[in-house]
Amino acid sequence: MKKTTALIMSFIMLITLGGCNSIFGSDKDVTVRFLNFKPEIASVYTDVAKAYKDETGVTVIVDTAANNTYESTLAAKLGTSEAPTIFQINGPRGYANWSDYCKDLTDSELYKHLNDKSMAVTKDGKVYGIPYLIEGYGIIYNEEITDKYFALDDKNTDFMSMDEINNFEKLSRLVTDMQASKEKLGIKGVFAATSLKSGEDWRWQTHLANIPIYYEFKNNNIDLSSDQTKVLNFEYAQNFKNIFDLYLNNSTTDPKLLGSKIVDESMAEFALGQCAMVQNGNWAWSQINGITGNTVKENKIKFLPIYTGIEGEEKQGLCIGTENFICINSKASEEEQKAAEDFLNWLFTSDTGKDFVTNKLDFISPFNTFTNDEIPTDPLAKQVIEWSKRTDVDSVPWNFTLFPSQTFKNDFGAALLQYAQGNKTWTDVVTTVTEQWRAESAKL
Repeated sequence: MKKTTALIMSFIMLITLGGCNSIFGSDKDVTVRFLNFKPEIASVYTDVAKAYKDETGVTVIVDTAANNTYESTLAAKLGTSEAPTIFQINGPRGYANWSDYCKDLTDSELYKHLNDKSMAVTKDGKVYGIPYLIEGYGIIYNEEITDKYFALDDKNTDFMSMDEINNFEKLSRLVTDMQASKEKLGIKGVFAATSLKSGEDWRWQTHLANIPIYYEFKNNNIDLSSDQTKVLNFEYAQNFKNIFDLYLNNSTTDPKLLGSKIVDESMAEFALGQCAMVQNGNWAWSQINGITGNTVKENKIKFLPIYTGIEGEEKQGLCIGTENFICINSKASEEEQKAAEDFLNWLFTSDTGKDFVTNKLDFISPFNTFTNDEIPTDPLAKQVIEWSKRTDVDSVPWNFTLFPSQTFKNDFGAALLQYAQGNKTWTDVVTTVTEQWRAESAKL
């Protein structure tokens, strides 16, 4: 009986271990390569890979592309022995570029766990890209500084709370007067530096540009899945200029010096209390919180929508969406593809993986494997979740996944720098945007 019992227990253990391996890392001799899109969380992914190795014995190598080099890095690596098993696309445009390398994920476990399956990148009814986080961006402000302004006896506005700011006209009056009172507020400028160094200008040529382009497509009933998006008239160019000029003229830095400014410097200015506002997304909390000498309190960091003067913007919320879609390399071996799926399942379903996702990567997860208690604890993520649940405003979707190419965005950013430095007129910028959109769209 003892021998029989021992044999049965040994068999059960083998079955259990085999089942566990089939879910999380079935072949320890297979290496998974992951090309990460976000430099700001590269160190966290290093820890993720170590934890996965410790639990399963499977090696995950994480490579990280520098800002604005993901497409070129991916292109360089796909044809080599270091081709990523897991990579990402930014939406339909990205899928069009890399469709030959995107595995059909329709029957994958990860897709089955996706809350809103309409978010996936699909083609002919099949799934090729799965969103792995939801994000939001807007104007981040330090409530401690804005409250200090509202308490001034000699301020030239009658605003008493940020809750009153719900359009560009009000935002402009507030910012202009705060800038005039910057010494009393102990800041160098209202806004952090408008980073316009090449490769560091994505907050403007992508995120800010999303708002006028969203409204143009929306108000003209453009079918986003059609070739109608290949033409952009930049109808709301003046609205882009409204907010961009407000950033330039009320910041910590002379516009002529912005060609050398990077995002990290802007976030450091905000973290150190040198400014009151900065345009960025919920991912910025890790940067802010990680700055030595950070003065921003968790309960005092808030979001405001990016107002530009477009009619009806009082009901506009944050820009909420994603450009982060996971793909598995269809050119990889079957063993590598399976190992990639195993790793992704572990990351988004296991207790260890979910802890990384929620508390270290600070992702707002789109999967049903996360409970209400398993949401990021950082204040900006909480703000995005709160704004997404509001019924009195409409979130702005991320239409920049439809931008024709990185070349278009780079040229737009370069034109913005020339404008900021006084070397181009705004008409020149508008011409660059419309002509480059058409030229790059023609290549699709």
